[in-house]
Amino acid sequence: MDIVGSVALVLALLASGYGFVAGIVGIAGRRPLLVEAARYSGVVVFAAVSVAVTSVLYLLLTNDFSMAYVAEHSSLALPIVYKIGAVWAGQEGSLLFWTWLLCLFTLIALIQNGKKHEERMAVAGVILAGIEFFFLLLNNFVAGPFRVLGVTAAAGGTHLVRLADGQGLNPLLQYPEMVLHPPLLYMGYTGFAVPFALALAAMFRREAGDAWLHITRRWIVVAWTFLGIGILLGAHWAYAVLGWGGYWAWDPVENASLFPWLTGTALLHSMVAQEHRGMMRRWSLWLLFATFWLSVFGTFLTRSGVVNSVHAFEKSPIGTWLIAFLATVLCVCLWAFWRNRLSLRPRRRFDSLLSREANLFFGVLVLLLACLGVFWGTLLPLFSAWVRGSSVTVGPPFFNVITVPIALAVLLLIGATPCFAWGRNSFVRSIRTLGPSLVSGVAAGAIAYWLGFRYFASLLCVSLGTFAAVTILLKFIEGARALGARSHTNPLFELRTLIMGRTRQYGAYIAHLGMVLILFGISGQPFNRDIQKTVRPGDEVTIGRYTLVSQVFDHTQTASYQGVRATIEVLENGRSTMMLYPERRFYPISQVAETQVAIYSSLDHDLYVAYEGDSPKDGGPLIHVHLNPLVRWIWLGGLVMVLGIVLSLVPSETSASPARAETARSVEMFEPALTSQAR
Repeated sequence: MDIVGSVALVLALLASGYGFVAGIVGIAGRRPLLVEAARYSGVVVFAAVSVAVTSVLYLLLTNDFSMAYVAEHSSLALPIVYKIGAVWAGQEGSLLFWTWLLCLFTLIALIQNGKKHEERMAVAGVILAGIEFFFLLLNNFVAGPFRVLGVTAAAGGTHLVRLADGQGLNPLLQYPEMVLHPPLLYMGYTGFAVPFALALAAMFRREAGDAWLHITRRWIVVAWTFLGIGILLGAHWAYAVLGWGGYWAWDPVENASLFPWLTGTALLHSMVAQEHRGMMRRWSLWLLFATFWLSVFGTFLTRSGVVNSVHAFEKSPIGTWLIAFLATVLCVCLWAFWRNRLSLRPRRRFDSLLSREANLFFGVLVLLLACLGVFWGTLLPLFSAWVRGSSVTVGPPFFNVITVPIALAVLLLIGATPCFAWGRNSFVRSIRTLGPSLVSGVAAGAIAYWLGFRYFASLLCVSLGTFAAVTILLKFIEGARALGARSHTNPLFELRTLIMGRTRQYGAYIAHLGMVLILFGISGQPFNRDIQKTVRPGDEVTIGRYTLVSQVFDHTQTASYQGVRATIEVLENGRSTMMLYPERRFYPISQVAETQVAIYSSLDHDLYVAYEGDSPKDGGPLIHVHLNPLVRWIWLGGLVMVLGIVLSLVPSETSASPARAETARSVEMFEPALTSQAR
């Protein structure tokens, strides 16, 4: 199968090169048959790369340890689900899987838009074929997954070697979420290639400034959603597996995934202003270009070895290739923008700072400031090494100083923006609309202070989060009341009509509410407490209202690891509540030790217990106990956010009662006048 996979990769490279060249010649020479042949080459590329991926999977499942990739990332005892995950566990396999996803999305775009937007898609297909060709060059000549093991004999020549067993998958990756986390991230990264190609194609064709907007919106939303889910799953994996008690360490590779998510979020909001008011057209285009560029740049950080990270791959010559590709993409984007700069001028100017478009613009600026701040902090070691010859690093305090004020500004904008209409607004009317939400936010802040919130940023987060959440909930209530008043029915019965009549807008509301919950959960971080203590059977550890009593330490052994499991009884206010079983495991094949964390989670806090092995001081069992408030709200907020995004992708209902559908369409999500109508 290694030969089959290698031949398939060569075929895919040739087909993508043909699609790129034939597409250019066909478009330039107006030769429809050549253009059509170039489009069908995308099918060949996808089929060939699919064969290569299947070959890697087959070699892993059949334990072919004559292959270097299989020997490095699998073993006889590895469960099947993790053998599947091993496809993208290493440098070569993950790059191949990235390429496969890129080819899949390219094929979907060609099928979906090939006839509907034939000429535009022909140009976009050429761009996508060029991107495929580059990554297939890497798969064939830089990081090939079909390298065999061999040794050089004393008399010369090379003999193939087949090992009896492999090194096995990194134990830290043997976790269900890590089977999903990388593919979802890659789907986000590669998903942005299609809207990038469509927008660039519109620029090449000198189409109007908004030509690319409508056909790329769903692609952008879907890619952004996959990327966001991947980031959240990665944060939960870090929290549940790494054993340090946190979910985000501002690691360079973590930050690399955040770059395109932040610019993608800014893009979604600038597109709203462009669609409704013809504004921020240049912003939207450059934000899309930047999001794709940063997606590839994140791959460079992860794969080049230029940064130190627990998530990064080993140092590789792939970095030079990616730098060349990034430089090429930047030059092409600059050229495309310059030749279309006049057609991208906004159709309107800002009428007032008290308008929805102004708030959207402020939101875009805030998100870009966050991206630039994190970008600078992440790359500071590289910049300082180049300039000064010595590396200067920054830690979480630096990133917190940048991101905490920005997160608070985001909450303020989430709460304020729905209360402003498009165009000019009256200051008095705007304040009157914001009144109930402002009062609720102040009251929530006062209650939080009374409950013991003494950190100013956390207190302000609770206050602004309540302000934003109440604004969103009031919009649902006011919209249902307005529909009920018009149709003379109970407003509760009209809530579904309201939501399904404007799924895109109300889905955005729910997604914003999810972000409020996430930031509310993060606001509990300053109140985290932890205790590290050596405990023998019968010893106790007290933290908050919990007392942990060490019971026994059992030795465990499987074909993959040897472990010691602690049995800990948890007393809450003196009463026995539960048993927790943290464990320390050692994997002989990979010579890696890891912690299996025990977590008791509730809405107000997590009791987080890690058994860290023997203490270096006295040799006794070392237990690290954390009490982390509000963490569950982060995962709950992520779920709410995804539900809102899925709703926004559902087509609005127009086929129910015509009168009711018309009424639902007449309700504007962010219309302040609705308040007075409902009252």
